[in-house]
Amino acid sequence: MLGEYPIRGRRAADISASVEQAVADGGLEPGQLLPPMRELAERLGVNPNTVAAAYRTLRERGIIETAGRRGSRVRPKPAITAREHIRVEVPEGVRDVSDGNPDVALLPKLAEAFAAAAAAGDADPVLYGSEALEPGLELPARAALDTDGVPAGPVAVLSGSLDAIERVLAVHLRPGDAVAVEDPGWGSVLDLVPALGLRIVPVGVDDDGPLPDDVERALREGARALVVTCRAQNPTGAAVGAARAARLRAVLARHQDVLLVEDDHGHGIVDLPLHPLAGATRRWAFVRSVAKAYGPDLRLAVLTGDPGTVDRVCGRQRLGPGWVSRITQRAVAGLWASGAVDARAVAASYGERRDALIAALGERGVAASGRSGMNVWVPVPDETGAVARLLHAGWAVAPGARFRIGAGPGVRITVSRVAAGEIAGLADVVAAAVRPGSGRRYA
Repeated sequence: MLGEYPIRGRRAADISASVEQAVADGGLEPGQLLPPMRELAERLGVNPNTVAAAYRTLRERGIIETAGRRGSRVRPKPAITAREHIRVEVPEGVRDVSDGNPDVALLPKLAEAFAAAAAAGDADPVLYGSEALEPGLELPARAALDTDGVPAGPVAVLSGSLDAIERVLAVHLRPGDAVAVEDPGWGSVLDLVPALGLRIVPVGVDDDGPLPDDVERALREGARALVVTCRAQNPTGAAVGAARAARLRAVLARHQDVLLVEDDHGHGIVDLPLHPLAGATRRWAFVRSVAKAYGPDLRLAVLTGDPGTVDRVCGRQRLGPGWVSRITQRAVAGLWASGAVDARAVAASYGERRDALIAALGERGVAASGRSGMNVWVPVPDETGAVARLLHAGWAVAPGARFRIGAGPGVRITVSRVAAGEIAGLADVVAAAVRPGSGRRYA
């Protein structure tokens, strides 16, 4: 008996199913200690190896965790969407600079590209058993990767960067494994890692990306994977420079079995050169989404990596959606071929607004960062108060809690829809909002 709940079964599968059902219906709660294996085996009248096999299955499924002599406990429930709910409700009349969306005026028109792709599909329909990868997209994608110094590797197409990151982590890691992630970092990744039953190990970030000493510490402590944003890091705008890349590659060279996942978040919207880490470890993946430059609704990302990783990802993809629509792939290839997006012009547009806001805040005594991309990160002493005061002043910003674990409080401002003439006014209200209030004293 475990409390009042009987763990039943004579076979390992039955015992593990009994525990899993108890967790699902609340009979066993997160953090609750399970009986030692020999004790449970005696109660059930089975061989201890049977219970050991049941516990191993439960660990692999992310139901329990084992800490040596401290025993096995029910794992905490994964935070599936906790950060998704950390957002500001934007009342009518309030400017929304919280959502991280691109400037729609800088996105290409899609009608002509999709019409051409659909016509090609009518002439030669894609059916079950057809190739998953559109040749017209694969060749220019690989050529661009070669130009940017990304090591040779097969190419795959996934439904956005988060889909690619999830599949890469899933094919290599097991529940309970640790993943080093940037802090502050992309909130969706901070949600994804625990949702997969994995543990987060936070790594500090500055304008040049992940801090090498933090990465070294995380890997020495047993992190089996590292997720890095190359450019336009969300939310800080960090971009990995040449010197930082060299230091990070030196760290990774000492940890060859670590899975490296790189997300080139700024592809198509930044003009800073890429300094990839790919190839520094045996297992690696490099992801490029078209969301920021061509539109979030395209749901397409290019993945490359070591052959084993890409093959595993494609195998899992075939068991699910099968492939990303070849019509969408053809449309994106057509947009690339036509030069529909001028990356330098887009980067300059975002850069002018971002740099102007950072400079204006600096003139008002407020430190902010944003080396690349469309976001500005502002550290604040009181995050909740700053968000509320800015909302009262007519501006909705993203609370930093969505993006951080142990990092200090802050707010994220997306500049993509802020006009040049609005910068000074926005800086004024931000400066007023982030300063600690003088408060009132009462006799």
